Amino acid sequence: MSMTVNQAAFAQAIDRWNGGDLAAYLELYASDVTLHGLPPELPPGRDGVRLFYEGLWAGFARPRLIVQDVLVDGDRLACRFLLEATHTGAFMGIPATGKAIQVSGMTILRFANGRCVERWNQSDMLGWLQQLGALPAAA
Repeated sequence: MSMTVNQAAFAQAIDRWNGGDLAAYLELYASDVTLHGLPPELPPGRDGVRLFYEGLWAGFARPRLIVQDVLVDGDRLACRFLLEATHTGAFMGIPATGKAIQVSGMTILRFANGRCVERWNQSDMLGWLQQLGALPAAA
């Protein structure tokens, strides 16, 4: 698939996410996608992606992704992003705080046939937990 097809699939997935349609967002991923950087206890493939994001959506009202940079090289697409949301439900054992959060991250997706078949992800989990009050803020 050309990078244009991959970029279009990625842009459509972000639109679906920001539109509140998690099921449609998940269509970006191949059923047997390989994940790097998400919790290791998740089941493999799209089921693991779905479980992770269902937990995120249960803990945060209308999470919004702001894509800040996109770089494409062959079958890979990398992006820098910002996640904005309000903590309205339990997440990672932390009861709802009502706090608005902004979490930065970067991800690399490898595509085949217009679907993500492998993903590497890094997010500022320390900053995330500090914003929720689960860890003290840096001095």
